[in-house]
Amino acid sequence: MKFADFVTTKAIKSELESSDKEGVIRELVLSLVSSGQLAADEQESIVEAILKREELGSTGIGRGIAVPHTKHASVSKPVGTVGVSSQGVDFQSLDGDPVQLFFMLISPPDQPNEHLRALENISKQLQDETFCRFMKQSKTSAEIQQILEEADDDQFVQQA
Repeated sequence: MKFADFVTTKAIKSELESSDKEGVIRELVLSLVSSGQLAADEQESIVEAILKREELGSTGIGRGIAVPHTKHASVSKPVGTVGVSSQGVDFQSLDGDPVQLFFMLISPPDQPNEHLRALENISKQLQDETFCRFMKQSKTSAEIQQILEEADDDQFVQQA
C-alpha cells in the first residue's frame, strides 16, 4: 500500500496550530472532515476513538514522530493525513521528546489487513532518516505531498 492509497492531500497540514495532544488529534480529524473524507457528524466519535487508542499507549513512537490511528465504522476505506508542527508537541512519546511529524490513519473495522498494510507503509518510510528530515523541514502542503509521492516511488527506502 502506498501513501497515495490513503493520505488525503487536501487534508495535509503543513503547520499545525495546536500545542497539545488532543488539540493535534482534533485538528487533523477536522482537516479530514473539511476535505470531505469524514462525515462531520462523526467527528467527535472519531476523535474519542483515537484518544481511547492513545490511552492504551502513546502512538508517539519516538524521534519526533507519532502515528495516531483507530478503526471506525464511518469510513469505507483507510483514510489519513499528515501534519507537521515546527515547534513540536508533547505527545507522551516513548522517548519523551516533542513530536513534529504526525501520520493519522482511520480504517474500517472490517478491513484489518488494509489497516495493517497502511501502518506498515508508514512504519517502513519512517525508518528512513532522510524521509523524516525532509518531512519535518517541509513548509507547505505541496512539499509534503511531493515527499510522499517520492516515498511511494521508493526514493527514500534505505538499501539493505
